[in-house]
Amino acid sequence: MREEVRRLWLQALEDLRTSEILLEVGRYYASVFFAEQAAEKALKALYIHVKGEPSPKTHNLVELLEVLGIGGEDLVDAAMDLTPEYIVTRYPDAASGVPASLYNERMAREHLEKAKLIIDFCRKSLEGDGDG
Repeated sequence: MREEVRRLWLQALEDLRTSEILLEVGRYYASVFFAEQAAEKALKALYIHVKGEPSPKTHNLVELLEVLGIGGEDLVDAAMDLTPEYIVTRYPDAASGVPASLYNERMAREHLEKAKLIIDFCRKSLEGDGDG
């Protein structure tokens, strides 16, 4: 596994764990943000691994799936739900309110599960090459 892929992948796993910790302590908006970040970094690691070039400069998870040629309704739905959270969880003007007050435990758990779906797919793809 290339070093840049390994670094992105390890950070994706750290972001996933951070999302879990934030969920446990009731910081739901932040948990959702880190869930999105984990999925994004995992997809970018996979992109670099597969394409051998830098990943696109985007935060759109659906776009990352498309350029990787990955379909699957579950993955696309997860990506569609996670993508806006990059902005909405951080900016009141994007959230039409204070992000910290707009998320609850159920929402955070759902987003975390969606991130895990994407990460599990990326893990299988990265390990499936027998390259790392």
